[in-house]
Amino acid sequence: MKRNLLSCLAIAGLLLSSCTTDDTADIVINDNSVTNNNGGGSNPTDPQTIFLSGTFTEDLTLDANNTYKLNGSLIMSAGTTLTIPAGMTIEALAAGSDVYIAISKGAKINANGTADNPIVLTSDASAPQAGDWGGLILLGDAPINSVTGTATATSEIAGLPYGGTNAADDSGIIRYMRVQYSGGSADGQSENNGISFYGVGNTTIVQYIQVFEGKDDGVEFFGGTVNVDFVSVVNSQDDSIDWTEGYSGIITNAHVQHGAEHDKGIEADGYNTDIGNNSSPIFWSKPTVTNLTIVGNGSGTGNEAIRLRAGTQGIFTNVLLEGFAEGFDLDGDAGAMSDNPTGTGVLNGDLSVTDVTFTDVTLQVKNDTGETFADSDFISGIGNATGTDFATWGATWTVGN
Repeated sequence: MKRNLLSCLAIAGLLLSSCTTDDTADIVINDNSVTNNNGGGSNPTDPQTIFLSGTFTEDLTLDANNTYKLNGSLIMSAGTTLTIPAGMTIEALAAGSDVYIAISKGAKINANGTADNPIVLTSDASAPQAGDWGGLILLGDAPINSVTGTATATSEIAGLPYGGTNAADDSGIIRYMRVQYSGGSADGQSENNGISFYGVGNTTIVQYIQVFEGKDDGVEFFGGTVNVDFVSVVNSQDDSIDWTEGYSGIITNAHVQHGAEHDKGIEADGYNTDIGNNSSPIFWSKPTVTNLTIVGNGSGTGNEAIRLRAGTQGIFTNVLLEGFAEGFDLDGDAGAMSDNPTGTGVLNGDLSVTDVTFTDVTLQVKNDTGETFADSDFISGIGNATGTDFATWGATWTVGN
């Protein structure tokens, strides 16, 4: 018993020494190995339950032998790395928006799961619901168009800086991860998403991620250049995939499945309309999206599969849309020098769709850009798309499909 208690004190001391003394709450550790584990914890290697929150200024490597519960904001400071082993489930206190994990600009995450052993971030509620907790936030040093020059913006959740000039910035690795029941709302304007990428660079590795039952957006990109391969969003109550602030990465193999409460499959902005396009020279969001499937609830629901607005550009290839009143809804203003030149992108080839299949879609393209163009100027290869092969790459590690 004495040996186990000393071990617990040593572990607690080590973790507490990693926490700063700023306004963020200290890391809270609750070690139940003595009183609650295995009839009294007589074995010094008994697993522990550790509650985590606070700001870390040193690396944090989670131990697969322990159980971790997130009970507040866990913020990794610049220069640190959060390592989560394959197969680990981290439960978050179902307390809303203030419970989240943030990887600050200059910090990294190493979450390298596998198809057989995915990493799961979820609610601790016995009957979990969308919005139980915040979500996962990554912040980087890649370009954004909401600021001028070398200035940085501030994330709507956590108030952390992001953005810069390094398109190749590296925020770490995420593979085979599920984020469940996230999207807690702080107020009417500030809402968590499942996974938020703020100015994240393109040497960050993001592969095989799923957001399930989120209250707000599933995956959102605030500028940056990060590439995402194999992404599943199921039952997000707002937009499933969202980009803004000049996002220009690559999204490959994306599968969206709408639930009873939902908004758009993709909502895409060229810039943040609440802030403005302040880049100089001005640039717009222009990602490349390849192998995309969005499944709605039927053409009678009145929803749009993809909304393109505020001057966004983008190159789409192999897109399958099923069960929507509108396939593509384009909004903007006429003229290349307008505030929202979405239609100009169609005219000059910076916004296009190659190979698309519409199933149970009433209106394929709605043009509200102020520019005049035929559907064929925007989309080609109708009926040629197969979308993404989600049944293959999403097998074993995703849920809710």
